Amino acid sequence: MGRIISWLNMPQWDKIVLSAVAAFAALLAGLLLYRLTWKLLARFVARAETRRGEILLSRLRGPGRVLVPLLVLMLVEPSLAFPAEIRELLQHLFSIFFIALTSWLFINGTIAVRDIILSGYDFEAKDNLKARAVYTQLTVIVKIVVVIVIIFAVATMLMTFQKIRQVGMSILASAGIAGIIVGFAAQRSIATLLAGLQIAVTQPIRIGDVVIVEGEWGNVEEITLTYVVVRIWDLRRLVVPVTYFLEKPFQNWTRTSANLLGTVFLYTDYTVPVEEIRRELHGILAGSDKWDRRAWGLQVTKVSEQTMELRALMSAADSSTAWDLRCEVREKLVAFLQENYPDSLPRVRAELHRQSTQHIS
Repeated sequence: MGRIISWLNMPQWDKIVLSAVAAFAALLAGLLLYRLTWKLLARFVARAETRRGEILLSRLRGPGRVLVPLLVLMLVEPSLAFPAEIRELLQHLFSIFFIALTSWLFINGTIAVRDIILSGYDFEAKDNLKARAVYTQLTVIVKIVVVIVIIFAVATMLMTFQKIRQVGMSILASAGIAGIIVGFAAQRSIATLLAGLQIAVTQPIRIGDVVIVEGEWGNVEEITLTYVVVRIWDLRRLVVPVTYFLEKPFQNWTRTSANLLGTVFLYTDYTVPVEEIRRELHGILAGSDKWDRRAWGLQVTKVSEQTMELRALMSAADSSTAWDLRCEVREKLVAFLQENYPDSLPRVRAELHRQSTQHIS
């Protein structure tokens, strides 16, 4: 308090007031410069009629709104007549804000590049294998970049504090031992992070893939550096460590293509006319918009003492369509058998043997 009163009684107080006014004017000038610059860029993007420019501007607008006035204020700061303590505090604050804002700008720029690349792919297409592959890679890479930038920014901001920097220098001598201890302690965590990076590169799974994990059928909804979220068909979420997909077997129905072959099994009596059912199957498929016209067939795949197994094969554009088509074919084939060949449905036969009795007199 006494130091503030002494500043108020200083003969150069008028210079301090003028410096404060100049700093405020610099902030207003920075905001005006930001608005003019962004308006010109927005007009240029509108004339270019490109979606990429709009994506970039939308991502950079937030950090730019604060960074431009800060840069103008940093340019004006050397000419301000503040006391040494205030100037030192302002320079320190400017350094921290500049590091934080440039990190924010870099992160948003990275996300903008991801969005621009993804804008060139159609995710609504039936066979969007390439789009999902690129989306998975970019999502994991962006998350890694964001983590690295945040760690680097926090470390850089901490190094601006003299006391913390001295403490950091004092523990460098034990950094080797500490690194070994941390390495052993975080061995599993590091392995998990590396597994997430490996999945992004090799892509045994992608976002949107249809998989069967732990006996559950669902779609890969999210891939992070440490876990994968699978949306089960009944809207439950199965959270699985990323290492699971590198260490255990699982089914990926859309690994190379979204197209699938579906099967329907029927169990009938030996008396059923297979050719009639084959013709009926083709008629059902031809009248369904779920069939993609690639493949179909009906075969006897197994016989037992009492029944005959028929397998109906059909193709569909994706897993959900294949499921609906299988249900439709199963219902209509069963109805066809009930209506036309009820005697060919599975039944249990029993034979009665008359045993002759002999009377011995």
